[in-house]
Amino acid sequence: MKKIIALITILCMVFALAGCSNNAPAPAPTPEKPAETPAPEQNPEEPSAEPATILLAAAASLKNCMDNELIPMFKEKNQNITVNATYDSSGKLQTQIEEGAEVDVFMSAAMKQMNALDEKGLMAENSIVKLLENKIVLIAPKGSDKGMSTFEDILKADTIAVGDPASVPAGQYAKEAFENLKIWDQVSAKASLGTNVTEVLNWVAEGSADAGVVYATDAASKENVVILAEAPEGSVAKVIYPVGVVKASANQEAAKAFVKFLQSEEALKVFEKYGFTANK
Repeated sequence: MKKIIALITILCMVFALAGCSNNAPAPAPTPEKPAETPAPEQNPEEPSAEPATILLAAAASLKNCMDNELIPMFKEKNQNITVNATYDSSGKLQTQIEEGAEVDVFMSAAMKQMNALDEKGLMAENSIVKLLENKIVLIAPKGSDKGMSTFEDILKADTIAVGDPASVPAGQYAKEAFENLKIWDQVSAKASLGTNVTEVLNWVAEGSADAGVVYATDAASKENVVILAEAPEGSVAKVIYPVGVVKASANQEAAKAFVKFLQSEEALKVFEKYGFTANK
């Protein structure tokens, strides 16, 4: 009898344990690891988001439109890029780049200087853009009574101001025009040679010279000078302002972004405001 009771007891214990096992809560599921979002691929054509400072070396005749409007406009759209600028005759800037000046973008007042740098392999490949056109004009101080109305009339002036043809594109254009008019020797005998076009403009504006030759854009910036005439058609080559990225620039992406901006419609409107026209 005792054996039967013991057997029944054991069976009850077995069934009780089985019931507990079936009622035990299931283990909590292991949370799945969220899928990693792949990092966006960087477009190699977009300018780097890294802060950069670039140096623009530009012809003196570009100072007003660059400093007053274009550089600030670019900065508003590109907070990570700072543009510093230096202005002088294109020939001097060319020499500085040849000597290793840390210039990122070069914009000259003639193709001659840009072509010279490109031929020496100093400009980034395919970066040069023939951006703007300008005009060569004869100017005099406001109120001048010398009776000048054509380029040939410059010989009526006692003192003449022109850029030095050795390094100043405006002077090279002036010499070309007067040589084609067969009067360069007479002009040069009366001429003071400026180191850049701004110096020539100031001499005429101050009355230190009776007449001078500058770009139309420069003449438009001074109230106390008057434009007497444009260089006669066919007397001078087309005045082109090219811009490009210097090959040695350590900030290629930022420099290319600035050059691209200068080609934009809004930038060209600013250039036109200052008397330039887009090259076509």
